[in-house]
Amino acid sequence: MITGKSKVIVIDRCYHGSVDETFATLDETGNTVAREGNIGAPVSLSETTRVVEFNNLAAMEAALKHSDVAAILMEPAMTNVGIVLPESGYLESVGELAKKYGVVWIIDETHTISVGAGGMTALHNLKPDFLTIGKAIGGGIPTGTFGMTTEIAAAIAKKIDREVIDTGGIGGTLAGNALSLAAMRATLSEVLTETAFVKMIELGDRWSDGVAAVINECNLPWHVNRLGARSEYMFLNRAPRTGAEAASVGDFELEQYLHLRLLNDGFLLTPFHNMALMSPYTTESDVDAHTEAFRKMCVELTS
Repeated sequence: MITGKSKVIVIDRCYHGSVDETFATLDETGNTVAREGNIGAPVSLSETTRVVEFNNLAAMEAALKHSDVAAILMEPAMTNVGIVLPESGYLESVGELAKKYGVVWIIDETHTISVGAGGMTALHNLKPDFLTIGKAIGGGIPTGTFGMTTEIAAAIAKKIDREVIDTGGIGGTLAGNALSLAAMRATLSEVLTETAFVKMIELGDRWSDGVAAVINECNLPWHVNRLGARSEYMFLNRAPRTGAEAASVGDFELEQYLHLRLLNDGFLLTPFHNMALMSPYTTESDVDAHTEAFRKMCVELTS
């Protein structure tokens, strides 16, 4: 609306909710196509979207040079395909490219809030035009919020009339839902606090150290990725650079076994990948008990 441009850039294998235009990927020849499972998208995804690999600044600039991109929508670290961390300077350089080409830079902190209050935007002192976050700030209750710069707000204000403001855009029956607001208040005041994050991140490191030690002990070609209070192991012997690389090492049958085995031992991993999330109620004994269960399982797998 405010740029007059027709496309959004997303990162290959990203996840920003069930939005047709973001369920895009690159085919074998580098063209933007709908991801598997994106059924019923209203138009070809190449009309609305350009897909760029994470950590690839050359590809990002090439996509921007078409002069038809309104916005870059990205997580500062990929999470739904497995944790993929940004290389040094990558995020700052994306911000610079956005400014160079007059593109709105949108950062999605829904998962990356695990690094601490303010997410990776605060951690790395990033300056996006928009910041959005979903149900993580409501303890899982459906909710979301977004913020923007004064300049973006002014540009939007020029395009809308207050008497017809509810005709389009974001709003509706659930906007300002009382349950969602109460959940956000509780989460922001009791869970996502500076004090709680100190403990949760320490436990995340303890969990990661324990899992990494077992992986080394059993000589498994796996790697532990860390993102504050969030940790995960992947079936790759090093950290992945891109979403495609992370997706290529998935093993659905093995993951199903690991989850069921650990569930029987009393540990519930997140229902996707092999990820653990620390909370203010997690204890060191919880983490250490998981390490022992994980060790027993891996010894049996490799014996």
